[in-house]
Amino acid sequence: MRNFMKKSIISLGAFVLLFGCVVKNNVFAYTPVELYDNVWRLINTKYVDQTNNEQDWNKWRHKYDKVIMSNEDAYVAINTMVASLNDPYTKFLDPKEFAEETSSINGSLKGIGIQIGVKDGKLMVIAPIEDTPAEKAGLLADDEILEIDGVSTKGITVDKAADKIRGKEGTTVTLLIKRKDMEPKKYTITRAEIEVKSISQKLPIEMKIPDDFCYIRLSSFISRNAAKEFGDILNSTPNKKGYIIDLRSNPGGLLSNAIYISDMFLDGGTIVSTVDRDGYKETQRASHTVYTNKPVVVLINKGSASASEIFSGAMKDNGRAVIIGEQSFGKGLVQEINKLPYEAGINITIQKYLTPNGTDINKKGITPDIVVELTEEDVKNKNDVQLKKAIEVLSKMTGTNTFAIKSN
Repeated sequence: MRNFMKKSIISLGAFVLLFGCVVKNNVFAYTPVELYDNVWRLINTKYVDQTNNEQDWNKWRHKYDKVIMSNEDAYVAINTMVASLNDPYTKFLDPKEFAEETSSINGSLKGIGIQIGVKDGKLMVIAPIEDTPAEKAGLLADDEILEIDGVSTKGITVDKAADKIRGKEGTTVTLLIKRKDMEPKKYTITRAEIEVKSISQKLPIEMKIPDDFCYIRLSSFISRNAAKEFGDILNSTPNKKGYIIDLRSNPGGLLSNAIYISDMFLDGGTIVSTVDRDGYKETQRASHTVYTNKPVVVLINKGSASASEIFSGAMKDNGRAVIIGEQSFGKGLVQEINKLPYEAGINITIQKYLTPNGTDINKKGITPDIVVELTEEDVKNKNDVQLKKAIEVLSKMTGTNTFAIKSN
């Protein structure tokens, strides 16, 4: 047994990594024009694609010097410039948006509790957050959002969509949802203050699992305490024969958490590598001490993204766990969050990451070792076939009698 705080791992420095993002403070602009110029320079020196979407980046530098008279003018100009990169993850955050992002890092959100993203030009639900209005209303990973309060989402940015979905606690938002092979359906959901919960041992439906197994549901990597809480569970369950780690609909969070938790299971080896705009590759390696050597099964689905994919990729490529479920979301990019003056910020894609085997999973995702689809009928009937398969596989790995009995 080891105390988490004594764990040694290669330091990530003084950065915080959120959804694959590094938080840095760059407060050196004082006028609106200087604010715009500083954003231009940050992208010019940091953006992962040196061609900046195959355009002459210099054309933007002084494009709006004569028309930027206020912070609001600078925000409009910055958003126009950033949009030219055609990168949904590189985005400017005005003071309100930056405050909301900071709140999410600190574990508090206001809205309905979903992670959204743009995939193939469509606004999609990456994952609903556990025990939130969105999950209770029945929203699922890979749902397409066609309308927000009756307005089409065609061409909308993630930021604008998020702004429309957020709102005061107690108010409602209506989403028109298109689900695979189903007619569009409207969902009217009441907004609430969302507490971001990271770890639970509660089973998703009423099932029995062998007493010798430990089930850990990790719904987000966002909490600063997630890795310590995870380590505490491992330390408190030394007599378990095996572990089921459920990352389904986990949209990501602190990359450092993904690295720390991977390191709890890996006796050496690579966890993840990042590659910057110059092709410089930096590798994070596991230490040679582990919390447990017991067998592990990891559950993933379409909503498992970013930090979830780093952990799953590390466990799969190192042969440390059997991955079960569906192809994951496919976000293999790292964003740096730069704090700007006037309480604004800019997220810039600065790196791509690779799994230990050197696989670039961006827009591809992690392929499970055992593919098990959870159908709409399964969800309706509370028949968690993925969890049942996890129990079956772990039972074979540990020599435990298999059973998975749903109790109604």
